[in-house]
Parts: sequence; C-alpha cells; structure tokens
Amino acid sequence: MRKLKTIFPFFSLMFLLSCGTPNEPESIMGGDGGYKIVSKFTTSGYAQDVVVSDTIAYVTQGEGGLMIINISNRNAPKELSSVIQNLKGYSYKVAVKDSVVYISAGAFGVSVVDAFDPLNPIITATNLALKPARGFDIRDNFLFTAVGEYGFKVSDISYPTQPDIRGETSAPGFAQAVCVSPDRNYLLVACGEMGFSIFNISELQSGWGTYPMTGWVDTPGYAEDVVSHPDLPYAFMACGTGGFFIVDYSDSANVKVIGGYSTGGYAKEVVYKDNKAYVTTGQRGLQIFDVSNITTPIRIGTVQTKLAKGLAVDDKYVYVADEQEGLVIIAFP
Repeated sequence: MRKLKTIFPFFSLMFLLSCGTPNEPESIMGGDGGYKIVSKFTTSGYAQDVVVSDTIAYVTQGEGGLMIINISNRNAPKELSSVIQNLKGYSYKVAVKDSVVYISAGAFGVSVVDAFDPLNPIITATNLALKPARGFDIRDNFLFTAVGEYGFKVSDISYPTQPDIRGETSAPGFAQAVCVSPDRNYLLVACGEMGFSIFNISELQSGWGTYPMTGWVDTPGYAEDVVSHPDLPYAFMACGTGGFFIVDYSDSANVKVIGGYSTGGYAKEVVYKDNKAYVTTGQRGLQIFDVSNITTPIRIGTVQTKLAKGLAVDDKYVYVADEQEGLVIIAFP
C-alpha cells in the first residue's frame, strides 16, 4: 500500500446484447418506502453503470460493451443500439457530455463513443492513456478520471470526441471515483482503502500540472464512490462493506466523517438528490436514505435487486444497473 506523502492527522473512525426484453413490473417487497419497480430490462452483458440523459439510458455492461436504451416509456424500455466490437477491455464506468460517451475499462484506459445518432454510435477513440481507468466526473470542458494507484488525471474535452490528456496528480491509496465540488475549487476523491482525500483545483487553468492535496480522512471500508452536496461542503460516500458515510470538508485541513449507516451490503455507488441519498449495495439492492439531518442519515426504503452496481436518478425515477438483472427502473413514491 502506498503511504501518504503529506502527513495529516490520522485517526481511525468506528461507525457504525441479444436484444433485451422488459420483464413484468413488480412491487418491491416490504420496506420499500413507496419506491416501486416499474420495469426491468435484460441487458446482453453484465450491467455495471448507467447514465441517463433525457429519454436515453447509456449502460456499460462489462464484456458486453455499451448498450443505448430508449426509456421514453419507462414501463417498456427498448434497445436502440449496442457497441461491443473494438471496445477494449471490460466496460465499467460511464460518463456523458452532450451525446459523447466516455467508458472506463481499467488497464485498457478510456474509450469514447459519439452517440449523436443513438442508432448508429461511432467509436472515436479507444485505449486512451487514462489507466487504470475507474470513475469519472465532468465539469465544463474537463474530464476528471480516477486512475487507481496513480491518482487522477485531467483531460481537456473542448473537442469531446478527442480528449486531450493533461496533468496527473498522485492521491493516497487507489483512486476509485472523483467529484468536483460545486464551487469548482476542490476535487473530492474516493481512495479505496485510504478513504477520502481533497485537492485544491482552484487554479485548474488548462489542466496541466499537479494539484495540492489539502486534506484527508480515513473512512471505514473501501471508498468506492463520492458525490458532493450541491450547495454545502458535504460529501456522500459509498464505502463497500463499511457502508454509507457523510464527510464534512468545510475545513479542508480538518476533514471529518460526521455521519454513517451500515448498509449490510457492499456499498458501491451513491447519488444525492433533494435531501435523499441513493446507494447501490450489491445483493442488498438499492437503499434510500433521508439525509435532511446531515449527521443522522435514516434509511427510508430498500429496493431489492439481485446485484445492484451503477446508479442514476432524475426527477421521477431511479435507474439501477444490476449485474444480473440489467437495467432496473424504479418510480419515486
């Protein structure tokens, strides 16, 4: 394990393909909080992640590459196209800018797909040197990529189909996910066994150079994902067997865990929206938390799916990329 190069106060915290076919809608079993499954769409591969843009869902599916799905009718999704041939590696995380799709594939870096015509998507780049590629975040014309033991890399995507790779910055542990703070001043990083770290990117400029780490805190479990509150300096984290945690980074030199919840499953991905946190937890499905009291999250619903991995949320629905069931669409109460 790589060690921190800059010393911060360290203390342990104890806290708690073939064309898919939609299945019959079903209600969630008890404890659903009013969240209801409206459809399941069987993907050709093992669904890993999902991004939703208007009436289209982009689903990465491991060796099955990318599937593009029409979700204009949430009760009956339809496949528009799939991209498999010439995609390198195991398609893992996905991000979208306009109609350009970025796919991470570990040691095979990043592939780029132009899906302006979703019926005829075109691969514009593969095996980009963003390795080992994990999670993404996009802000303005920059793509931030977590690259495991190498930290994170910044790419200029002014020309979205041809990312221009710029600087690389080391981070503690193995960077799994990144998130730009709402004020654009910080990059939040989920660092695997090393928890949470924060970097000052206020002088991002054109993306060259490296950026100083200003704070770090250990979190229980293995930090897999991180998102920021849209208005306040709080981060929400999915931490594997550790569960779901909330981090206060208002003082970047004194970052601290202020709340948590043991999910019982493997917390993989998290999305925040309107005082709710949505967390995929593998065999424990989707769990929904009320986080209006930021230090005391309350679980208000559980949607049982077989192996929940990726996650997206819009104003009316939750979309779960389930490795065994494909795309699961869930309606709000």
